[in-house]
Amino acid sequence: MPALPTSIAAVLHGPKDLRLEPRSLWAPEPGQCQLEVKSTGLCGSDLHYYLAGRNGDFAIRSPLVLGHESSGIVTALGAGVATQYPHLRVGMRVAIECGIPCRSLNPDGSERTGKDVCKHCSNSRYNLCKNLRFCSSAKTFPHRDGMLQQKINHEAWCLHPIPDTLSYSQAALAEPLSVLLHASRRAGICPPPSHPSLASSSSPSASSFTSLSSTSAAGKKILVFGVGAIGLIACALAHELGAERVCAVDINNDRLAFAAREGFTYGEGTGTYCLPLPSRNNSTEPNPSNPKEPEVIRRAKENAAHALAIFDEPDGFDVIFECTGAESCILMSVFCATLGARIALIGMGSPLVSSFPISAAATREVDLIGSFRYADTYNEAVNLLSGSHIFTANCKSRHSSGEHELKEAGFSQKLAKLVTHRYPLNRAKEAFELLARGRDEQGGIVLKVMIES
Repeated sequence: MPALPTSIAAVLHGPKDLRLEPRSLWAPEPGQCQLEVKSTGLCGSDLHYYLAGRNGDFAIRSPLVLGHESSGIVTALGAGVATQYPHLRVGMRVAIECGIPCRSLNPDGSERTGKDVCKHCSNSRYNLCKNLRFCSSAKTFPHRDGMLQQKINHEAWCLHPIPDTLSYSQAALAEPLSVLLHASRRAGICPPPSHPSLASSSSPSASSFTSLSSTSAAGKKILVFGVGAIGLIACALAHELGAERVCAVDINNDRLAFAAREGFTYGEGTGTYCLPLPSRNNSTEPNPSNPKEPEVIRRAKENAAHALAIFDEPDGFDVIFECTGAESCILMSVFCATLGARIALIGMGSPLVSSFPISAAATREVDLIGSFRYADTYNEAVNLLSGSHIFTANCKSRHSSGEHELKEAGFSQKLAKLVTHRYPLNRAKEAFELLARGRDEQGGIVLKVMIES
């Protein structure tokens, strides 16, 4: 029997223990395609796994291949793909969606019935599927390997064709952009998708994504906490959706300067605020001037007041994207919110918040909205990255000078600026170390690092 072909993979065995190893490359199973992975972006969760061998509560229990922001080229079709997915063919360039839900299907491919139906997959919310397996995540076991490898077999319905005008590295940004498209829908500033993906068994509706009546960013003032890659995409998308103003908060002045210089913040006046690093006494101890108020709440109020003064927004912001997961920013976001505002919780950081201003949120009707990964976003993400302004017809904002139409170019080019560094697969460990440092040897900031072949 001839030996199976092999594919080189960057395999994580433990904290900072990343090894290049050959993996046997089997023929794709029915319903799968074989792919040559061309570009994979490293994200914060990948870095957590690399540095600590875990991401929050999810610890690796066996060697794991990281990477889930990817694009590639189809090299082989499994049985049934040509007839079931006629839009796919060998040689096609694709963006790769890495979440694999059950799709409310039995192992033999038949649809589930009765109590066995997956209510999440059946309601266009397959990101919440209890049986979902996500490539490069240790949440489920056995783990499902990610994309930091030369070739891989992957479900055909998860592959989204990309035009020749879109580079592989740009196409890989469809994944983090999907995170923000989903969060924007949850926050009520982005319309639902016009049609379901192949993962959903029903047509999506606004109620599938948000219970809020508004699905427009027009006239809204948006604040983003954290201007890493995800936060910068949040800024760019809010602008594209027609927000009146986009401002940002971070602890890193260089990243804030990048956001302002490259047009990620938007609108009149100062658009960035550098948050002071928390002091060691930033604790739950009572505030001496108000014994019933924890110190963390006092500091959150104080920092929010400073930020709103800098932004000249005394009434606060309509929608806030919290992209850090840091307790100080979560608390501060409540006090930066206007009456009736919405806070989208995107960052995965602090698993617990020691104190929370429940009264300030409840009496001002500030909605805290959870947002986890994405569903039915990839088609829109690819279109946006390709230069299509699919939301332009519905997105207008008003400024003091009058009505303002969205610009007809710039979104995809702006996101391309996020890719600051590129490495080949055999230097993946160097890429992770660079991402961990946050600066290159020339002192330049590190935003999105791509592994390319």
